[in-house]
Amino acid sequence: MVFKLTSAEPCVGKRILLYIWVMKSSSDISKELNDQYFWDVDVSNLDPEASKRLIIERIFTLGNVKDIRAIIAYYGRDEIVEELCKLNYLDPKTLNFVSKLFNKPKKEFRCYISSQLSPQHWSS
Repeated sequence: MVFKLTSAEPCVGKRILLYIWVMKSSSDISKELNDQYFWDVDVSNLDPEASKRLIIERIFTLGNVKDIRAIIAYYGRDEIVEELCKLNYLDPKTLNFVSKLFNKPKKEFRCYISSQLSPQHWSS
């Protein structure tokens, strides 16, 4: 059976492939996590739901694109944005990246508000 693709069908095909990739990668997130990001805890004992904030913070601060995609596939964009907005600290580079990636203004992040409330004098 041969299908002739129209302009709308390739988008549908990409969505199906993305769905398959998400289902495959979200089955066990602990296998996806790199031990070097969690030097102070045992990765095998990490509960993905109970340690959600720690996992998201470490992956976005230290991880690469593959790790970030795996976390987004596992937790979902909304849940990740919610957790990132609650963090007390994100370095400026990560904050800027997250703000642009999720199209959220920096003012919605707790860490940005906290840094604005206590400016450092004579910082270089």
